[in-house]
Amino acid sequence: MCQARPVAYKGRWTERGRGLVRFTGVGMRYGGPRGRAAWGLLGVSFELAPASFNWLLGPSGAGKSSLLRLMHLSLRATEGRVEVLGEDVARLSRWALTGLRRRIGVVFQDDRLLPHLSAYENVALPLRIQGVTEMRLTADVGEMLRWVGLEHRAEEPPEILSGGERQRLAIARAIVARPSLLVADEPTANLDEAQARRVIALLRELHRMGTTVVVATHSETLPVEYPAPALRLEEGRLVSHG
Repeated sequence: MCQARPVAYKGRWTERGRGLVRFTGVGMRYGGPRGRAAWGLLGVSFELAPASFNWLLGPSGAGKSSLLRLMHLSLRATEGRVEVLGEDVARLSRWALTGLRRRIGVVFQDDRLLPHLSAYENVALPLRIQGVTEMRLTADVGEMLRWVGLEHRAEEPPEILSGGERQRLAIARAIVARPSLLVADEPTANLDEAQARRVIALLRELHRMGTTVVVATHSETLPVEYPAPALRLEEGRLVSHG
């Protein structure tokens, strides 16, 4: 059985305390003209403290994925104000948005690893895109793989890894560039209990190192086992926060 606690990560986080996220009256509309459009979010307002761990709760269709996509800048709000890492997203140029996205890590439910790349190269990819030197890349990727307990799998393709190993690899890829904000969309949905606990332990350790972490989940037990502030959505509306 996998251990619930990860190996302690001893690396230096470079952007502590810059994780502020604030939504003010945010609405997200999909589809055609206003009369026939579907609203994914309605009047959502909240603020996340820097370097905090937060749950995002609610049934399927409540708007959790829409909210996360606004946080990691793959969508723009239809109305209201979205501030991510202290920046008003609507005021940013395309160039500035690209720079801000590099400070945000994303973990998806389906991991989205590239099957033709080894575990090592999947983690290295964000650093290669940024043009990081090979010396630093080798050190950072090796450190991330050790942190998630996959250094012995570095040369393996994702397809032969277990579900829990794949999700831990996805976390390593999401954080290798030292993000100030990490959002995770149902990262434990396809995992057994032991693997789910290990993934959450990794994300909580990341939060303790200074990253703002937001985790969407359907689980009723994980938020009880790991108490933290929670945003709860129902039918696109924020019904509680705290």
